[in-house]
Amino acid sequence: MMPVQGQSVVVTGASHGIGRALAARLAAEGARVVVNDLDGEAATQVAREIGAYAVPGDAASEAGVASLVEAARAHLDGIDIWFANAGIDRGHGLDASEEDWAATHDVNVLAHVRAARLLVPEWVERGAGRFVVTASAAGLLTMLGSPTYSVSKHAAVAFAEWLSATYRHRGVVVQAICPQGVKTRMLDNAGGLQDLLSHDAALAPEDVAETVWQALQDNRFLILPHPEVGEYYTNRAGRTDRWLAGMNKLQRRLEEQGALA
Repeated sequence: MMPVQGQSVVVTGASHGIGRALAARLAAEGARVVVNDLDGEAATQVAREIGAYAVPGDAASEAGVASLVEAARAHLDGIDIWFANAGIDRGHGLDASEEDWAATHDVNVLAHVRAARLLVPEWVERGAGRFVVTASAAGLLTMLGSPTYSVSKHAAVAFAEWLSATYRHRGVVVQAICPQGVKTRMLDNAGGLQDLLSHDAALAPEDVAETVWQALQDNRFLILPHPEVGEYYTNRAGRTDRWLAGMNKLQRRLEEQGALA
């Protein structure tokens, strides 16, 4: 089993949902955890409940990431594992504004890049470190109705792939969590898409955390809380036109149901 006892861990977006479940599980396993979230009150409450340390604030902007890394290093005396979990879904269809595109890209992609810039050089120097991205099944497939989310999550997976290909021989482990529906506020706000996202069962955040915990033991790159996503991903790559035709059929059905209104 991967030893996390005493390991220094940062989890962004950790006040609710998957991030909270990850932070709680790792703290229970003996890790020293920093909980980060824009919601400072919630972050403090979670930290109090699980025995962690709260560093509220922005985990996306260049200054915000630098501040978080500095504060976490000061408290933990270094960072061993970074869970880039914070994410947003803003803007739908071609009507998504420039601001929606920019904000989504900033949080879902550039936050990872900015953190890696500060963390990876130190990990390479000591030959050990782990960077775990919470992407989405949308990053392997697509998310009907939301181009901003789909594109940014594809980019998040692509950046994680690049990190792994570039640094794995230097001791840096990179992993990408790609769930479908999870019982979080994002699913609650998905409107007519809830049924689609829950097609293969909506998991509790704790179920996702358990799958992640198991994946930490074998360092697998793709962490699939919904195993079916692996089959969909294979079909997308091997039979692309057929897969796109099927997705378009689903798009038409959702339009008829008014789920994408």
